[in-house]
Amino acid sequence: MAMSGGKDDGAPMMEMNMTPLIDVLLVLIIMFIITIPVATHAVNIDLPGPPPPNQPKPPVDPIKNMVTIDANGQVMWNGTPVKNDVFFANLQDTRKYKPEPELDFQPDAQAPYDTAAKALNLIKASGVTAFGFVGNEQYYQFGRAPGTEKPN
Repeated sequence: MAMSGGKDDGAPMMEMNMTPLIDVLLVLIIMFIITIPVATHAVNIDLPGPPPPNQPKPPVDPIKNMVTIDANGQVMWNGTPVKNDVFFANLQDTRKYKPEPELDFQPDAQAPYDTAAKALNLIKASGVTAFGFVGNEQYYQFGRAPGTEKPN
């Protein structure tokens, strides 16, 4: 095994030997890693349990509500048929939540226009602002509404 002790002319070697310095730094890094405490950060939260089995679900969801109108002209609030006075009361109840829950409106394609217009008037009169139409994309085919096809 050959080692270099300097130059052939007998002058001392002027470069610093880096191997022992690197060895010491590696040992120090390993010691620091071992002595650092393990991060055991935990946040204890008491989550609510499941609702009692006999408790009725409230009519107004604080996150999102769905209003649909079927082909017979029946207005439904979250899947439950409602009359106009209950429908308007539910709309008023949604305004009590902060932030206001979304109200999605999805009439059936065969729903009577008069019923849909009356429902929209009630929604407007209630002052609901988080409102949107959903399901309209099912009536479009290749980017065109039915009845707007180009003539041949």
